[in-house]
Amino acid sequence: MASYRHIARIAVMQTIFAYEFRGGEPKDILKYNLQEYASKVKDFSFAENLLKGVLQKKQDLIEVIQEEAPEWPIDKIAPVDRAVLEMGAYEILYSEDVPPIVAINEAVEVAKSFGDTNSPKFVNGVLSTIMHKYRPESVHKNLPQKESAQKKSPKKKFPKKS
Repeated sequence: MASYRHIARIAVMQTIFAYEFRGGEPKDILKYNLQEYASKVKDFSFAENLLKGVLQKKQDLIEVIQEEAPEWPIDKIAPVDRAVLEMGAYEILYSEDVPPIVAINEAVEVAKSFGDTNSPKFVNGVLSTIMHKYRPESVHKNLPQKESAQKKSPKKKFPKKS
């Protein structure tokens, strides 16, 4: 079963997509989209905050995405992929409570569900590049240590040269 945050991300992606095509009030579009998932999302504040953040930082996000995917002009990126990238980039760059690797994994899962066959790979590549460039400290932070690596014998000390 998908977590409420995963479902909230889906609603936010759909909202960004709909807002780009039809305009309107983003908060109203989000409320409409969340109605579909009301039984699965108990707390709408995560979705509301994510949408608000993406919209507030949209120009910065587009610049970062464009910088990390220069061979893809922003207007040539599929609208679904662009919405997923904006959402993922926002979480990587600005979210205090979502680890960047989780943001990438969630974005890839949304891309699998709503994008085309190449979307997950594209989204993963762009967001991973953003994480490595802007949040390098998080790259190895959450990786589990292998037991065998922890129990290795101490490194041999080489004698000092005289």
